[in-house]
Amino acid sequence: MSDKDTIRQRTLEAAHLQAIEGNPLDADDIAMFEMFDREGFSVEEQLAYVREDQVMARSRQQNLM
Repeated sequence: MSDKDTIRQRTLEAAHLQAIEGNPLDADDIAMFEMFDREGFSVEEQLAYVREDQVMARSRQQNLM
């Protein structure tokens, strides 16, 4: 199995576990986690990326109000 296949398999397994827990991942979430694996993000970089994404999402929401 190639690295790409391994990454995809791990991501799909994680998505399945999230669905079992009642918090399913959407296509954007899966793509984000695949990017983390593909680009070798550290845990700290992953957290920073997610936090920044949340800040931007909140900003967009407030601009719509």
